[in-house]
Order: sequence, then structure tokens, then C-alpha cells
Amino acid sequence: MFASVKSFLLFSINNAECHSGGAYASRIAYERAPLFSFFERYAILPYMSHSEISGYMLYHKKSGVTSFGALYAVKKALSTGKAGHTGTLDRFASGLLLVLTGRALKLAPLFADCDKRYEGVISFGGETDTLDPEGAVIADAPVPSLEALTAALPQFRGAIMQEPPAYSAIHVGGKRASARVRGGESIALPKRPVSIYGLELVSYEPPFAKIRVHCSKGTYIRSLARDIAIAAGSRAHLASLTRTQIADFRLEDAVSEDALRAADVGAAGGSPLRPVDKRMFAAVNLPYCAVDEQTARAMVHGKPLAPLLEPVMREAHCADGTLGVFSGDEERFIAFVEKKGNLWTYGYVYADAYLG
Repeated sequence: MFASVKSFLLFSINNAECHSGGAYASRIAYERAPLFSFFERYAILPYMSHSEISGYMLYHKKSGVTSFGALYAVKKALSTGKAGHTGTLDRFASGLLLVLTGRALKLAPLFADCDKRYEGVISFGGETDTLDPEGAVIADAPVPSLEALTAALPQFRGAIMQEPPAYSAIHVGGKRASARVRGGESIALPKRPVSIYGLELVSYEPPFAKIRVHCSKGTYIRSLARDIAIAAGSRAHLASLTRTQIADFRLEDAVSEDALRAADVGAAGGSPLRPVDKRMFAAVNLPYCAVDEQTARAMVHGKPLAPLLEPVMREAHCADGTLGVFSGDEERFIAFVEKKGNLWTYGYVYADAYLG
């Protein structure tokens, strides 16, 4: 997962030495990086103000609201325009959104490979063009028996090839597939590998089947519902969907729109916004280590990493690789770094606590 992190940000020790901009060294290198993806250029670069409140929030999106629209309540409660989420939920779906604000938006790539858990209801008998309840029926078939449905499920556990829905945000020739379909084009997206770690039939009251799914990134539950139905000799669409977990972040710990509106964000302990901390790294199974105050300040000022981190790595018995770095005394998040071979690189420096 960390290949995307490295390509997303980062300057090496040589970059740190060449761009010796003191506390702003990492920011300079980031801004001078030659290539940025569409997401980085338009979703990340505008959000680099040091004055913005930064952190993450577990937010319970309600059905009927787009993921982008759901951010309005967060922005309003925190009085910020700088908030984004790490993964879209369809408008008809509800459940967990992981929201990042301020400089924490630059952490988005760390969540790209997170596994997810869902609860969904499949409606058998009719397949819609969008594979959800908002679309038009394009095919129908008899509702399957319990035996046929049960027999179809095993082939969808493990590593599978899945065709994404035509109505999706996947880009085809620089344009979203959904936009092309709405414009009258016929789109058939190529199958791609995904992993279904768990697929459970919770209940079946024809025509509705409730399922629980634990899956890898890139999995479309709408497509899974379609394919299960076809394998069972039927057609279907996904009637409802709730995302219950992202990595180790759980829906039961999320704040709803009503609770967020009622929260006294300015009061001590009143804000549902969480700081970037070791618990966040642990939740997404990312390694981290602690350094002393002197090392933390040296990293903020862009000093070469090798002499700073090698002693820490040896003492902590950490393997080479990617990790978060925290100040040992106050447990402030300092930086995201990576080691490949003999070369240490900065992911970025979260320097707010030491600037000024």
C-alpha cells in the first residue's frame, strides 16, 4: 500500500539537503514535486494552511445524502472549509465515513488500502441499471430458492474478478463512467481483482436477502449483489447498504449529523474530532515509533533522517519500512517516513506543533 504513499508526497534526504528551508523544508519539497495526480492537485494541495484545525472524525452518513454533501455538517460544526473523506459511499447507502480535516487531509493515502465491512440487503427479481434502488429495472427473473442462493455464495469468497458497475466514478478516457452512461454511451468496464474475506447470509425472506461482507478496497457491493443473483439463476439489485467498519474504525464509534450539530465543539472534550495519534496508526495497522524532543525538532527542520532514526529503529527492534514518528514525551505526531534499502525519505512533516 505504501507505493502510493511514496509517489504521493515525498522528498528524500537529498531533497531535504537541497531544499533547506528550515521548518518548511518538507512543504517546499512537496510543492515542488513535479507530478501530482488529479486527487492530489485538487483535493490535497488547497488544504495546507497551518492555521486549520487538523484531525480525523468517524462520521455516520445517513441514506439519501451524497458523501460530498455529508461533509457540509462537519465543515459547519468545525467552522472549516477544509474537510474530506477517505472513501465514498453511494447516496442510497449509509454508514461510516472517515473524515480528515486541515493538514490531516494529507494522510488520505494511508487509508487507500483499508479493508471494509458492510451489511446489505439484496432485492431479488429485478436488476436495475444502477444496481441500486434508484435505478430503472432492466432485467427480471424468478426469485431464487434458499438452496440455490446458498449454493451460489461460496464462489464469491476469496480472490475473485469483479466487473464494476457502469454507474460508478471510475474514469474511462478521462471521464467518469457514470457520466458517459448518462450521456447515452454503452460502457462495459473490465473486471478487476478484489478479495472477499467474508460473505455471510444473515437472513432470507424472499425477495430480500441480508448479507454481511468483509472485503478489500475496490469492491463494489452492488456488483456483488448482481453477480450472486445471476449465479443463483435470478437477477437483483442492492436495496440498502450500510458500511460498518473501515480497517479497525467502527460505525458504533461514529458521530451522527444530529449529534454533531448538538456537540459543543469549542468545549473541552466536546469535539468529536480526534487528533492524529498512535491509535489511528494502530487502527490501520501502520507501524510507528517514538523519538525524543531533540530528534523531533530536527525532523521538523528537515534534517537528514538516517542518523536520527537508525538508533531508534535498533532500540525498538523495528524492521525497515514505512512508519509514523511521534514525539515520545507528548506523543505529538511528527512525520511519516519510509526506508527502502539504505535510503530514508520523508513522507511529510506534520510541523504545526513546532512552528512559530
